Amino acid sequence: MTYVVTEACIKCKYTDCVEVCPVDCFYEGENMLVIHPDECIDCGVCEPECPADAIKPDTEPGLEKWLEVNTEYAKLWPNITQKKESPPEAKDFEGMEGKFEKYFSKEPGTGD
Repeated sequence: MTYVVTEACIKCKYTDCVEVCPVDCFYEGENMLVIHPDECIDCGVCEPECPADAIKPDTEPGLEKWLEVNTEYAKLWPNITQKKESPPEAKDFEGMEGKFEKYFSKEPGTGD
């Protein structure tokens, strides 16, 4: 098992989770974070820290797509280990459906 970041993170990109990760397995895209599944130790401390409820165990049904997204982009995006300011419009995007198709960006973030 590993944890994955899901669509709920897109355009919200809260970084509370990276601050508590003991193995620094988060990677930053332009408008979301991902978890490197080979680095995640399945401790689960990140899941309750996410205000957008975007982090889920990959054992939940229907998360295969998100495991693929996390795996692919964790190899391409820079590592992030420190909390940053959330985007100013983050609250406006909380709970919105269909964010992957509308807003997902393949571009990397800045990392640490």
